[in-house]
Amino acid sequence: MLPNEIILRPRFQINLKGPAKSILQLFQNEDTPPFVVKISDHHVFIKFNKAESHFWSPQLQIEVVDREEGGSTIYGLFGPNPTLWTFFMFVHFGVATLFIIFGVWAYSNNALGKETDLQIGLMALMVIVWIVLYVFGRIGKRKGKPQMHQLHEFMLRHAKVESSKFLA
Repeated sequence: MLPNEIILRPRFQINLKGPAKSILQLFQNEDTPPFVVKISDHHVFIKFNKAESHFWSPQLQIEVVDREEGGSTIYGLFGPNPTLWTFFMFVHFGVATLFIIFGVWAYSNNALGKETDLQIGLMALMVIVWIVLYVFGRIGKRKGKPQMHQLHEFMLRHAKVESSKFLA
Protein backbone atom coordinates (compact mmCIF):
# COMPACT_ATOMS: atom_id res chain seq x y z
CA MET A 1 0.00 0.00 0.00
CA LEU A 2 1.02 3.59 -0.46
CA PRO A 3 1.99 5.35 2.74
CA ASN A 4 -0.42 8.03 3.98
CA GLU A 5 2.20 10.76 3.56
CA ILE A 6 3.46 10.80 -0.02
CA ILE A 7 7.07 11.98 -0.07
CA LEU A 8 8.52 14.15 -2.82
CA ARG A 9 9.15 11.91 -5.83
CA PRO A 10 8.52 8.61 -3.99
CA ARG A 11 10.21 5.47 -5.27
CA PHE A 12 9.32 1.83 -4.99
CA GLN A 13 10.59 -1.54 -6.12
CA ILE A 14 8.78 -4.81 -6.78
CA ASN A 15 10.46 -8.19 -7.34
CA LEU A 16 8.63 -10.44 -9.80
CA LYS A 17 9.09 -14.02 -10.98
CA GLY A 18 8.64 -13.45 -14.72
CA PRO A 19 11.18 -12.00 -17.16
CA ALA A 20 11.21 -8.26 -17.87
CA LYS A 21 10.07 -8.73 -21.47
CA SER A 22 6.82 -10.44 -20.43
CA ILE A 23 6.14 -7.71 -17.84
CA LEU A 24 6.71 -4.99 -20.45
CA GLN A 25 4.29 -6.74 -22.82
CA LEU A 26 1.56 -6.40 -20.18
CA PHE A 27 1.77 -2.63 -20.68
CA GLN A 28 1.73 -2.74 -24.51
CA ASN A 29 -1.37 -1.06 -25.98
CA GLU A 30 -2.76 -0.30 -22.53
CA ASP A 31 -3.88 3.27 -23.16
CA THR A 32 -6.93 2.79 -20.94
CA PRO A 33 -8.69 6.06 -20.17
CA PRO A 34 -7.78 8.11 -18.24
CA PHE A 35 -4.19 6.80 -18.64
CA VAL A 36 -1.64 7.20 -21.42
CA VAL A 37 1.16 4.63 -21.50
CA LYS A 38 4.43 5.08 -23.42
CA ILE A 39 7.15 2.43 -23.56
CA SER A 40 10.79 3.04 -24.44
CA ASP A 41 13.21 0.12 -24.07
CA HIS A 42 12.77 -1.09 -20.47
CA HIS A 43 11.00 2.08 -19.32
CA VAL A 44 7.25 2.58 -19.04
CA PHE A 45 5.84 6.09 -18.63
CA ILE A 46 2.27 6.34 -17.33
CA LYS A 47 0.44 9.65 -17.15
CA PHE A 48 -3.10 10.99 -17.33
CA ASN A 49 -4.70 11.98 -20.63
CA LYS A 50 -5.35 15.65 -21.33
CA ALA A 51 -8.99 15.47 -20.25
CA GLU A 52 -8.10 14.15 -16.77
CA SER A 53 -4.82 15.96 -16.16
CA HIS A 54 -4.47 19.26 -14.36
CA PHE A 55 -1.54 21.52 -13.53
CA TRP A 56 -0.43 19.31 -10.62
CA SER A 57 -1.03 15.86 -12.19
CA PRO A 58 1.74 13.36 -11.36
CA GLN A 59 3.37 10.85 -13.68
CA LEU A 60 4.74 7.38 -12.99
CA GLN A 61 7.93 6.09 -14.56
CA ILE A 62 8.78 2.43 -14.12
CA GLU A 63 11.83 0.51 -15.26
CA VAL A 64 11.64 -3.27 -15.60
CA VAL A 65 15.02 -5.01 -15.24
CA ASP A 66 15.94 -8.69 -15.38
CA ARG A 67 17.70 -10.00 -12.26
CA GLU A 68 20.75 -12.26 -12.56
CA GLU A 69 19.25 -14.92 -10.26
CA GLY A 70 16.06 -15.03 -12.36
CA GLY A 71 12.88 -13.03 -12.39
CA SER A 72 12.73 -9.27 -12.75
CA THR A 73 12.45 -6.11 -10.71
CA ILE A 74 10.23 -3.10 -11.29
CA TYR A 75 11.73 0.19 -10.15
CA GLY A 76 9.09 2.93 -9.95
CA LEU A 77 9.34 6.69 -9.53
CA PHE A 78 6.45 9.13 -9.09
CA GLY A 79 7.04 12.69 -10.13
CA PRO A 80 5.41 15.84 -11.40
CA ASN A 81 5.12 16.82 -15.02
CA PRO A 82 8.74 17.37 -16.18
CA THR A 83 7.89 20.84 -17.51
CA LEU A 84 6.41 21.85 -14.15
CA TRP A 85 9.39 20.37 -12.28
CA THR A 86 11.85 22.29 -14.49
CA PHE A 87 9.88 25.52 -14.06
CA PHE A 88 9.82 25.19 -10.26
CA MET A 89 13.56 24.47 -10.13
CA PHE A 90 14.28 27.44 -12.40
CA VAL A 91 12.20 29.77 -10.22
CA HIS A 92 13.85 28.47 -7.01
CA PHE A 93 17.29 28.98 -8.58
CA GLY A 94 16.29 32.51 -9.64
CA VAL A 95 15.07 33.42 -6.15
CA ALA A 96 18.28 32.06 -4.58
CA THR A 97 20.41 33.96 -7.10
CA LEU A 98 18.55 37.22 -6.42
CA PHE A 99 18.90 36.66 -2.66
CA ILE A 100 22.68 36.32 -3.05
CA ILE A 101 22.89 39.37 -5.34
CA PHE A 102 20.92 41.49 -2.86
CA GLY A 103 23.15 40.20 -0.04
CA VAL A 104 26.32 41.20 -1.91
CA TRP A 105 24.76 44.57 -2.70
CA ALA A 106 23.87 45.06 0.99
CA TYR A 107 27.39 44.07 2.07
CA SER A 108 28.94 46.49 -0.45
CA ASN A 109 26.72 49.34 0.68
CA ASN A 110 27.44 48.56 4.33
CA ALA A 111 31.21 48.50 3.65
CA LEU A 112 30.88 51.91 1.97
CA GLY A 113 28.88 53.29 4.88
CA LYS A 114 25.66 53.63 2.86
CA GLU A 115 22.09 52.65 3.74
CA THR A 116 21.20 48.97 3.37
CA ASP A 117 17.46 49.12 4.07
CA LEU A 118 16.46 48.53 0.43
CA GLN A 119 18.76 45.53 0.03
CA ILE A 120 17.69 43.95 3.33
CA GLY A 121 14.04 44.50 2.37
CA LEU A 122 14.62 42.83 -1.02
CA MET A 123 16.36 39.89 0.69
CA ALA A 124 13.34 39.54 3.02
CA LEU A 125 11.07 39.66 -0.05
CA MET A 126 13.04 36.78 -1.61
CA VAL A 127 12.53 34.73 1.58
CA ILE A 128 8.80 35.45 1.40
CA VAL A 129 8.73 34.43 -2.29
CA TRP A 130 10.51 31.18 -1.40
CA ILE A 131 7.93 30.48 1.33
CA VAL A 132 5.10 31.15 -1.15
CA LEU A 133 6.72 28.73 -3.63
CA TYR A 134 6.98 26.12 -0.89
CA VAL A 135 3.29 26.55 0.01
CA PHE A 136 2.29 26.23 -3.67
CA GLY A 137 4.37 23.07 -3.92
CA ARG A 138 2.64 21.56 -0.88
CA ILE A 139 -0.78 22.49 -2.29
CA GLY A 140 0.16 20.87 -5.61
CA LYS A 141 1.37 17.75 -3.84
CA ARG A 142 -1.95 17.49 -2.01
CA LYS A 143 -3.93 17.99 -5.24
CA GLY A 144 -1.87 15.35 -7.07
CA LYS A 145 -2.03 12.72 -4.30
CA PRO A 146 -5.33 11.07 -5.39
CA GLN A 147 -4.03 10.70 -8.94
CA MET A 148 -0.80 9.22 -7.59
CA HIS A 149 -2.85 6.50 -5.95
CA GLN A 150 -4.72 5.91 -9.25
CA LEU A 151 -1.42 5.55 -11.14
CA HIS A 152 -0.12 3.10 -8.53
CA GLU A 153 -3.28 0.96 -8.70
CA PHE A 154 -3.20 0.98 -12.52
CA MET A 155 0.43 -0.17 -12.53
CA LEU A 156 -0.24 -2.94 -9.98
CA ARG A 157 -3.25 -4.17 -11.96
CA HIS A 158 -1.36 -4.34 -15.26
CA ALA A 159 1.81 -5.82 -13.80
CA LYS A 160 -0.39 -8.35 -11.98
CA VAL A 161 1.15 -7.51 -8.60
CA GLU A 162 -0.60 -7.38 -5.23
CA SER A 163 1.44 -4.70 -3.43
CA SER A 164 4.76 -2.89 -3.47
CA LYS A 165 7.37 -1.67 -1.02
CA PHE A 166 8.10 2.06 -1.08
CA LEU A 167 11.65 3.28 -0.61
CA ALA A 168 12.47 6.57 1.06
